[in-house]
Amino acid sequence: MHSGCLVAALALGLSAVHAVDPQVPLNYSTYEGTPYSNGITAWLGIRFAAPPTGNLRFAAPLDPPIVGAVQAADQHGPYCIATAASPSVTTTSEDCLFLDVYAPSNASTNAKLPVFVYIQGGGFNANSNANNNGQGLITASGYNIVVVTFNYRVGPYGFLGGAEVAAGASLNNGIKDQLKALQWVQRYITRFGGDPNHVVVGGSSAGAASVSLLLTAYAGRNDGLFHATAAESQSFAAMLTNQESQYSYDNLVMRTGCASADNTLACLRSVDIAELQAQNIATPFPGAQKAPLYPYAPIIDGDLVPDYTLRLFQQGKFIHVPTIWGDDTNGGSMFAPKTTSTLGESNSWLHDQFPPLTLTQIRKLNQLYPVDGTPTFNATGRYWRQLSNVYGDLRYTCPGLSISSIYWRAGLPSWNYLWNVEDPAQVAQGYGVPHTVEVNAIFGPENVAGGSAPVSYYTGGVNAPIVPIVQRYWTSFVRALDPNLYRAPGSPQWETWRPVAEDLDGSRLIFQTDATRMAQVDALTRRRCEYTTSIGVDIRQ
Repeated sequence: MHSGCLVAALALGLSAVHAVDPQVPLNYSTYEGTPYSNGITAWLGIRFAAPPTGNLRFAAPLDPPIVGAVQAADQHGPYCIATAASPSVTTTSEDCLFLDVYAPSNASTNAKLPVFVYIQGGGFNANSNANNNGQGLITASGYNIVVVTFNYRVGPYGFLGGAEVAAGASLNNGIKDQLKALQWVQRYITRFGGDPNHVVVGGSSAGAASVSLLLTAYAGRNDGLFHATAAESQSFAAMLTNQESQYSYDNLVMRTGCASADNTLACLRSVDIAELQAQNIATPFPGAQKAPLYPYAPIIDGDLVPDYTLRLFQQGKFIHVPTIWGDDTNGGSMFAPKTTSTLGESNSWLHDQFPPLTLTQIRKLNQLYPVDGTPTFNATGRYWRQLSNVYGDLRYTCPGLSISSIYWRAGLPSWNYLWNVEDPAQVAQGYGVPHTVEVNAIFGPENVAGGSAPVSYYTGGVNAPIVPIVQRYWTSFVRALDPNLYRAPGSPQWETWRPVAEDLDGSRLIFQTDATRMAQVDALTRRRCEYTTSIGVDIRQ
């Protein structure tokens, strides 16, 4: 046994004889992890699928190749190339299907610790939360969980549509990568001390959208890959059928000079990655005037993704497990253009994200979200906050409230939250409490990639007290499938979502520094969400 692991195990007062050795044999290779002095061992950069390159570009993930030599698992694997990103960035690669495992150093192969699998966000066009460190969650759990993070393909590599792709490759490979990672967990997590029969899947933004897609995959078929979910800043973008997605394939073929090829798919697979990335740009959705924020997204393929996500939930075609749903007070503020100065600019930008929006629907949204009285910040446009409020409710907040009610009607426990922790710097910039900011507290500010956490979340900051509160709720949910059993002493009972008079008339947990509490959804939010959710399927969410 590695001496560092022995020291860590003895420091915890546990027998080192049964601890998982840092050198873990898998069926295809052996990986050497790194034990830390805090009693946690990390295995970084484990390959969970074959390199999706060459003829495997645009293909469904395959098993990783067999490698006889012991591999050092001490560095993160490169994350997946983003739409419009330079191929010269050394931290990204087309060969990107790697995962990280964090586990208590004292865990044995028989420990059967609950497992938290985190799916990062990035709008399905980037890996924007790559390499978050699971050590903070393990410490908060009292060394009682295992944490897994991973990369998945994005942009055209993960979500290129078209008849040619469906016939000669595979659709929705980014979601299939996620399933491949979950299948890896089922097969191998016991070797790290985890329990494959107790897996909680969480995710933020597109990762939370992935949670929704996994819950409704194959019309709610339960393959036993997970047993509860936590959607952090859930997201519901517009979806296209594969036939509607043909334009993205045709555009890419033309831009890369493959239109004259007898086999355009084979040509795309042979294009050098630098050349392909030069043409991997955003183009408008059919019927839109300008390119959306996120041009590639999961496609309705009639199989893995059989229909619009909201309709599948409404039809009861989802996996029945305990769930958490929640969002931030100002979920749209990071996305709406700050220069939005007129109602026309606001309406046009929103329509670019959701082309099915009709003039009648836009008129109603304008009535529900007036600009009068909305404050402006510095040199921002008068309609910036108006647009961010519409977009935040339409894409993020309101669908989560609706789905919590759907789970309640199905007799399943569901907990809902609103993150209302104000960072002084973000508030001063006019962002309020922006999209996914809670992830910094859930993992711990020092454990998120890139040092992007608000300063106020770190030790000594005004919002530092909220970090252990939310970490205890989350790790309690991972451990007990209930956020309350192991919650922090003195923190309020997080009541399950229970509508009073109507679907959206329920109570959620408001996270706020020194004032976390249960509160009923306010009347204005209910009125707005009643309308936005009523048009959700119409606008292809």
